[in-house]
Amino acid sequence: MKSRIVIAALLPALLLTACGGEDGGTTTSASGKKLDQVTLTLNWYPYGEHAPFYLGKKQAVFEKHGIDLKIQAGQGSQKTIQATGAGQTDFGWADTPALLASVSQGVPVKSLGVYLQTTPASVQFFDEKNITDPAGIKGKKIAITAGDALSKTFPAFLKQNGLAENDVQLQNTDPAGKIAAVISGQADALLGYASDQGPTMQEKAGKKVSYLRFSEFGLNFYSNGLLTSTKNLESRADLVKRMVAATSEAWAAAEKDPQAAVDAMDGASEQLPSKQVLLDQFKTTVTLLHTDATKGMAPGVNTAADWQTTIDTFVKAGVITKAEAPAAYWDESVTPKG
Repeated sequence: MKSRIVIAALLPALLLTACGGEDGGTTTSASGKKLDQVTLTLNWYPYGEHAPFYLGKKQAVFEKHGIDLKIQAGQGSQKTIQATGAGQTDFGWADTPALLASVSQGVPVKSLGVYLQTTPASVQFFDEKNITDPAGIKGKKIAITAGDALSKTFPAFLKQNGLAENDVQLQNTDPAGKIAAVISGQADALLGYASDQGPTMQEKAGKKVSYLRFSEFGLNFYSNGLLTSTKNLESRADLVKRMVAATSEAWAAAEKDPQAAVDAMDGASEQLPSKQVLLDQFKTTVTLLHTDATKGMAPGVNTAADWQTTIDTFVKAGVITKAEAPAAYWDESVTPKG
């Protein structure tokens, strides 16, 4: 865990000096094809949700679309979005609530499509707690990270389910410390993503983890997706379209073969979770890819109505103070085909 913190501390400098960014140069493939060097910065260190990008590299999906893709770890969605807007990375993978807030603050980015269209936001706890519905967390200690998107939407989840904020005890800690707080008993539960912390906590403790998923208790909204700077959209439109097409294709391939997707992550990071945790994380991720409006469509296809629902949710939650039209946050012109 300590090594993760050290790496996270170094990431801002890495983002500033990393290869890539706007006009990142070209390379030549083994077959002689000219490829654009492209940098993708994730929302965090690699975990199961990111498997499609590694599968896309391994199966030469990105190469087929003329892209030499470099994947690098991030330090939270907000920093990834800021780096993307500043041109320090070509593309980012980040949470939609953070994107909405960043755009409202003038960061020049746009979503190219949300892939996790059902939020993985959840309250997570050991099964032995016998919590079956939101009423069960009344009086409990919940480990959170103050200021992140989850902490800002949690009050809306509580309100949706007839609870007040003072009905729970919030225990503030850094992202890496939430799992430790629950395992040690310092907290009864944590606020996190079902596609991330839960499988890790279950393996570390050897105890089954259960969830209260926001989406199953009246509150759903868009989560993680692909984004780029408005400058890239204007000056490198062809590259952006190729990146979107390749990303959607890679996710479709991973959805069909989760094990191959996870296997493609070998060596992605010294802090990579175990194969079983990665597989559990990605299998959960696959369940989040669509809303009722996009079932049967290619990964990354969004609708204006679903965007509007998300925007309205975060206006009510206070994440953004003024609602703009979906087009202010999302470029529909590059939507994947299918």
